Amino acid sequence: MHREDSTSPERSKILRTFQKTFNIRFRSLELLNLSFTHRSYCNENPSRQRNNERLEFLGDAVLGMVVASRLYGMFESKPEGELARIKSFIVSEDTLSGLSLSLGLDGLLLMGKGEEMSGGRKKKAILADALEALIGAYFLDSGIEAASDLVRRLVDPEIEKVLRNRHKKDYKTIIQEYVQKYAQTHPVYVEGEGRGPDHDRTFRVSCVIGPNSYGPGEGKNKKEAEQAAARAAYEAIIAEGGLESARLLQIEER
Repeated sequence: MHREDSTSPERSKILRTFQKTFNIRFRSLELLNLSFTHRSYCNENPSRQRNNERLEFLGDAVLGMVVASRLYGMFESKPEGELARIKSFIVSEDTLSGLSLSLGLDGLLLMGKGEEMSGGRKKKAILADALEALIGAYFLDSGIEAASDLVRRLVDPEIEKVLRNRHKKDYKTIIQEYVQKYAQTHPVYVEGEGRGPDHDRTFRVSCVIGPNSYGPGEGKNKKEAEQAAARAAYEAIIAEGGLESARLLQIEER
């Protein structure tokens, strides 16, 4: 795949084609290139000292602000909890990685051979981070209006999917990402005593996050019960104030 520095004619041509295809324009191709530079690439290329992690941090903030503002303006009658619910799906790793693939960012990423051999170009976390880094880079390069326009073009169709109930509701993934991001730990799913005969058994599972236990969720198999428990945790956190603060989980951030 592409590993040339943005100063090379071939890499510059690739970046310009990307901009033309998706109707964005960077003043700095180096900044655009940096948004696609995974840390594994720098590890194998000592001449490259910077990766896209700082841009991802910035882009995450820009994305969150624009999506929140968009939802606030679009739905005047919806309460905070409902806006937070919609936002959590829009900015989830699953949604962002799908958008990243649709933009072809997997083919633009600069990464080390080891990471690429392990399937790095298709890893959801790497793809989602690359999209957030792109947003952060565009904000630095062209300002908040241009970055906001890019975010709106990306997320408006996803908002429509949520409203039509056509989005993927993977509550386990949502809870996992949230807890890892804000609490640097992970949820534990504890199986309880089931109900019913062996041929028609109902499984019961609780989602434990720090000192808090949510559920139990029920299902005809453990997977369904875990999803139900994760949904119970999700809805409880939303009711307490939204997926925006680790304090809701009563876990000290590290």
